[in-house]
Amino acid sequence: MINQGCETPKYAFAFTMISLFKHLKSHTSRNDDAKPPEWTPAPEISHTDGKYDDAPDEEYQDGISYCLTYPLCPPALVPTHAIDRIRSEGARAWGLDDPFTPLPLSSSTQDPHYFSTLYLNRFSGFIRNIPPDSKSQSVVRVSTNENCKDYCLLSDLPIAAGLYDTFGRRGVYFEVVIHEMDAPTSFVTVGTACKPYPTFRHPGWNRQSTGWHLDDLRKFFEDSDGGRDYTDNGHPLPLPWKSSRTGHKTQFIPNGSTIGCGYIFQSGSIFYTYNGLRLPNAFEGVHLPRGELDVFAAVGVCGKTRFDVNFGGETFRWVDGNTWEWRVEGVARRLETGSGTGRGDELPAYSS
Repeated sequence: MINQGCETPKYAFAFTMISLFKHLKSHTSRNDDAKPPEWTPAPEISHTDGKYDDAPDEEYQDGISYCLTYPLCPPALVPTHAIDRIRSEGARAWGLDDPFTPLPLSSSTQDPHYFSTLYLNRFSGFIRNIPPDSKSQSVVRVSTNENCKDYCLLSDLPIAAGLYDTFGRRGVYFEVVIHEMDAPTSFVTVGTACKPYPTFRHPGWNRQSTGWHLDDLRKFFEDSDGGRDYTDNGHPLPLPWKSSRTGHKTQFIPNGSTIGCGYIFQSGSIFYTYNGLRLPNAFEGVHLPRGELDVFAAVGVCGKTRFDVNFGGETFRWVDGNTWEWRVEGVARRLETGSGTGRGDELPAYSS
């Protein structure tokens, strides 16, 4: 039982908090004159249970407790050393956070070491970020083994930074190349999230996060239950099929596939690509208002996997992603004007 200084939230309370959060988020705006698009639920049926094994109830509740304990970070300045590297190396400046760093300690009445000690050693594998001035590596390489539990890897720099304008850019995009996974025993999730995020939870399960789960092919946005089928207006996506021993056919993501994730700034839309083919928008009106959040790439892992994360160091399979309007390098070109933030303001920056 988690010691929060009060009774641990029950499931009914958990669902109430999630619903309240979504309700408040859909009615939040930077000002009354320019409201952003409201979040709207995806049209597909929402599943109560996962298609395969659900996460343990303790982790379900701990994910909610974590989000109640730690508020979202406000948008921050990208540090000078990171901007310098972006200017010299472009998209190769992006990497993934160290999974062996403890989760934040609590400043509340809750046991300050609870999350950091309980969930520190869930990731089992290695991450090879791109070294500065590398001549041989242009993508982030990740490998996990059978002991790896559910874990969410986050980019070390934002792919959408709230304090900076988006002039000349439609959105941002990255790709994940799957070399090895054996769903549903081992799988990868591709999506986005805002920090801090409970890294013992897959993207899409908790606040301000989206994810396409490549085991059951369902999509999730702040959905701790069974997610929604990802379809093309009710029709199957253009993915390969396989037959079980009983003859039942299901769609799947084979090894060697490239999964892309795009975020459209103006509408807050999330879409995915499969081997360079753009799929329908998965979600609308997420991560808004844009100026109030920093958004990070999120890749969930479970079990034995091997994949590359391409932020643009190599050519994208989705051709449009190679144009400037989708490139991640434009994230911190200049500060947003009209947001109450001037260049001379002293603002918090991301730690190195």
